[in-house]
Amino acid sequence: MRHASLSLMAAALIAASFSVAPAQARGEMVAFSGGASAGSIIIKTGERRLYYVLGDGRAIRYPVGVGRAGKQWTGQAYIDGKHIKPAWAPPAEVRRDKPSLPDVIPGGSPRNPMGAAALTLSGGGEYAIHGTNAPGSVGGFVSYGCIRMLNQDIVDLYDRVSFGTTVLVTR
Repeated sequence: MRHASLSLMAAALIAASFSVAPAQARGEMVAFSGGASAGSIIIKTGERRLYYVLGDGRAIRYPVGVGRAGKQWTGQAYIDGKHIKPAWAPPAEVRRDKPSLPDVIPGGSPRNPMGAAALTLSGGGEYAIHGTNAPGSVGGFVSYGCIRMLNQDIVDLYDRVSFGTTVLVTR
């Protein structure tokens, strides 16, 4: 009997080691000043944080992954597209670095780095705010210039914003 219970305990430990707890949304209400209008998005790459401005001195702050060295940018854009589980076609620069990638990774695929949703930014479709299939990368300098969020956070932000929302990216 003791051997059977040890076997069950060992099996449970092995199963637990292979299961991954889902990342929890970490958007939090914070005080915010800076003159941005309610409904706008401010991304501070040095902090690796995105702020959705609520007004009245408040914002919702989310952790994000941002461009790695040489891939960071600053400026103003606006949301020109909203997509749930978008397919992803690797840009030429990514394909150069990772030639084994397929031409397109279907939306919803666990290999798709766009995650649960994407908000494309004006300026030629080069950048987006999107979810990720690598939640451990959120909080780092990791992308080719896109803004990565936990999937739960991008879904929350997606529901809050509309086409034309201003996005300001600062250092």
